[in-house]
Amino acid sequence: MKILDWYIFKKFMVTFIFSILAITVIAVVIDTSEKTDDFVKSGLSLMGIITKYYFGFIPFIISMIFPLIVYIAVIFFTSKMAGRSETIAILASGIPYNRMLRPYLAGAVLLGSIMAYANAFIIPKANEIHSNFKTQYIDKNNSYYAGMGGSRDFYFRVDTNTFVGIKYYDTLNKSASSFFLERIKGNKVFYNLRSDYIRWDTATKKWRIDNAIERKIDGLNETVEKHKSLILDLNLKPNELRRDEYMKDKFTTPELYEFIKLEEQRGTEGLNAYKVELYRRFATPVSVIILTLMGVFVAARKTRGGSGLHMAVGLVSAAMFVVMDKFSTVFSTKGDFPPLLAAWLPNVIFVLVAFWLYKKAPK
Repeated sequence: MKILDWYIFKKFMVTFIFSILAITVIAVVIDTSEKTDDFVKSGLSLMGIITKYYFGFIPFIISMIFPLIVYIAVIFFTSKMAGRSETIAILASGIPYNRMLRPYLAGAVLLGSIMAYANAFIIPKANEIHSNFKTQYIDKNNSYYAGMGGSRDFYFRVDTNTFVGIKYYDTLNKSASSFFLERIKGNKVFYNLRSDYIRWDTATKKWRIDNAIERKIDGLNETVEKHKSLILDLNLKPNELRRDEYMKDKFTTPELYEFIKLEEQRGTEGLNAYKVELYRRFATPVSVIILTLMGVFVAARKTRGGSGLHMAVGLVSAAMFVVMDKFSTVFSTKGDFPPLLAAWLPNVIFVLVAFWLYKKAPK
């Protein structure tokens, strides 16, 4: 990289860091004002609130706005350069337009790589801190979430033809007072197992049931056996028997991939939200690169409106990106829209817009 490359690269990094810090401070101030009552009710000290909430909230909010802040930062400092005729001087000196994009691309790849690693390993740990605080101190005071989390009944499909039901499950003792298991072939039940009590056996790492009644059905013939105790090797662990609205956000990328793979083997439905989250972790770093180049194409042109016009265009297009991302996510999680397309649709559309702007950019 030459002197000019370092000049643009440093402006890129400094503007981005200043922007992300400024927006984060504003977000923390607003969030603090909204959650003051919750903080007081929690009974935590100032250090406790910082470590148990803001250590999770700050990375969470940064991950949400990261690509858009990159976009706004590029538009801001590039527009200033265009306003001072620096971009005109660069191109007039004989430097090709594509060559001028090199420091922007270097910065975008650096920030995209940081975002990719953070999405995979750092942000999930921060989300765990953030969501645990919300679950313990905020959601429990919300009647809606309290109703959602009050049930202790679970129904699972442990493989393609086996269904399990557990009622009145105690997460502390890892036991329940009612259990059934059914295996189905076609539309008919050929095996049924019921028990009054089930608990996790820490020694064998399997489930133990007591007072079990086992039925095997073969056409018109039925065999019934009673068992005082049985050990079951279910494809089910105690930590899976809990309702967690934030589960997909807590998984690291390898854990999320393995979770989806396991649930697909079980034949579980309704995994679109998890798949969208997985695909988005790969799509977001690419968004950083696309939005960086798009910001250059928007702001490198000197206009009468100056930086104000460039920022207006940037804010409108950024809002469109967010709306498109949210709509595609909702259509996927609540409908039949493919998760892969839902995660990558904003990138696909904006790369076409960026290509059009590139063709129109003065070179």
